[in-house]
Amino acid sequence: MDHFPTNWGRPRNDDFDAYSTYPIHSRPKDAFAEGVQHTQQPIVTGTSVLALKYKDGIMMAADNLASYGSLARFKDVQRLHPVGDFTVVGAGGDMSDFQYLQRILDDLIIEEEITAQDGHKLGPAEIHEYLSQVMYGRRSKLNPLWNSLLIGGVRDGKRFLAYVDLLGTTYTASTLATGYGAYIAQPLLRKAVEGKEDVLTEQEARKIIEDCMRVLFYRDARSLNKYQIATINASGTTITESLKLETSWGFADSIRGYGSQTQ
Repeated sequence: MDHFPTNWGRPRNDDFDAYSTYPIHSRPKDAFAEGVQHTQQPIVTGTSVLALKYKDGIMMAADNLASYGSLARFKDVQRLHPVGDFTVVGAGGDMSDFQYLQRILDDLIIEEEITAQDGHKLGPAEIHEYLSQVMYGRRSKLNPLWNSLLIGGVRDGKRFLAYVDLLGTTYTASTLATGYGAYIAQPLLRKAVEGKEDVLTEQEARKIIEDCMRVLFYRDARSLNKYQIATINASGTTITESLKLETSWGFADSIRGYGSQTQ
């Protein structure tokens, strides 16, 4: 039996309902249910990105994990993206927003090469300025891109390393980190690098990055022991294949409350 009076003997009228009974099953819960809504929180996210200056250029690293909430869902995600010949962008935060940024950056490079044809190419400073405007513009529309970005590169012998976040906040430093790395890895990077940017070799810089990635894997529940390193110098940009950290959890046996250790 149909219990809705408005259905008895005549078709439904969506424009006028004398009994206020239709459609009961789909009535909005509040006045804004059918309004324009934006992303309220990131869904699939990447964690820390690390970067530092060394004497010949910039080195950047990020693991390959994209987490669905607290689930380690995607374990082969590249979060370091080359832009042109001189720049690499590393991203933490929402991966779908990062994919959007990758697309507009690739379009920007293609458009610049095809339309300008003046012999000038976009360098890391220009890419950083562009991204800062994109991020601030989206923030001003109350629809931010939920990312923290590191932009590193070398142009005309000058090293460039800068940060921009979802609010359009920007700053530069000789060592930078996003996400949990800003709390755990940044002090280690500063201690190892600051004041030595002009003497650090590539091998020394790589060891510093590896040590920081190892600490993050031990301490960050959203990290992975599989990661990539980007190197940007006068010769161009290089992003390694996925590397695996050598780790040891033997020290945990002496931690109270872990395993058989209870006292």
